[in-house]
Amino acid sequence: MSKLYIKDSISFIKKLSVSKCINLLKVVFSYYLSRLFKKPIQAGLPFTVSIEPTTACNLRCPECPSGLRSFSRATGNLKTDFFRKTIDQIHNHLMYLIFYFQGEPYINPDFLDMVQYANEKNIYTITSTNGHFLNEKNARRTIESGLDRLIISLDGTTQEVYENYRKEGKLETVIQGAKNIVKWKKKLNSPTPHTIFQFLVVKPNEHQIDEVYKLAKEIGIDEVKLKSAQVYDFINGNPLIPDNQKYARYKKLSDGTYRVKNKLLNHCWKLWHSCVITWDGKVVPCCFDKDAQHVLGDLSKNSLSKIFYQQKYSDFRAELFKGRDQIDICKNCTEGCKVWLSE
Repeated sequence: MSKLYIKDSISFIKKLSVSKCINLLKVVFSYYLSRLFKKPIQAGLPFTVSIEPTTACNLRCPECPSGLRSFSRATGNLKTDFFRKTIDQIHNHLMYLIFYFQGEPYINPDFLDMVQYANEKNIYTITSTNGHFLNEKNARRTIESGLDRLIISLDGTTQEVYENYRKEGKLETVIQGAKNIVKWKKKLNSPTPHTIFQFLVVKPNEHQIDEVYKLAKEIGIDEVKLKSAQVYDFINGNPLIPDNQKYARYKKLSDGTYRVKNKLLNHCWKLWHSCVITWDGKVVPCCFDKDAQHVLGDLSKNSLSKIFYQQKYSDFRAELFKGRDQIDICKNCTEGCKVWLSE
């Protein structure tokens, strides 16, 4: 294990507590018990929560509801007072707080203040950004906020290739933003955040994989993660599906059509250990419910602990055992599939 991974692991371990570890064991035990008896049994509360800072985005990526401006649900920014109230309720059992769902987090003007609040509550914090807002001021504030992990999307090493997916994006701005983060980490002598270049592998950029590793090393980024791309219209092929099947979530069949590589198993770990909270407090099962079609609760009306144990949540878990192929958001799901790739 490299020194960089050790530092990241230490950041996480420092924020653990006895109550968090007990909660983790409860969740794991109840999940495997549920699989054994083929019925939902829930103990413990989610130790991973994704919360949505905003639905707004400056880019127009072709497979993203934010980029396409195609939401049917309400859109807006997460409010600081609501966020703090929520964190006060859940911080004792929460290990990971993921500051993204849809949208670009840095568009919310209070985003880094919320990161700092979560950090003060000893929660390991993660965010993902398209990298267009990492100017000098935001780079320094990001370091000072105590953010533990920063994922920067970099889907090409030349502007021509990059803009194939990151429509209206400027690669030069992203690279400079990454340099700003690295510079301020050094100036402030901070071990965090652990920085990652996320490279979404699509057909237009698959030939630049080696180059992104080289670029990350030159800048001083800690890690590169290759990610397979989700596309909505894949059955008859899609210009974004890589030629190299190793990088695709979809398998080409003998008749020329495509299907999701993974076998759709009738259980899902996510429904036991995590949940997603939209900017306005709706609780949805996972990150595949981008348009919040399966609202399982509302934090403006009930606490997360109450929502997680209510009948509606239990009924949704029960549907998984009956057949995930009958649940719309599960049909293009990568649970059990290689989303994160390695060279």
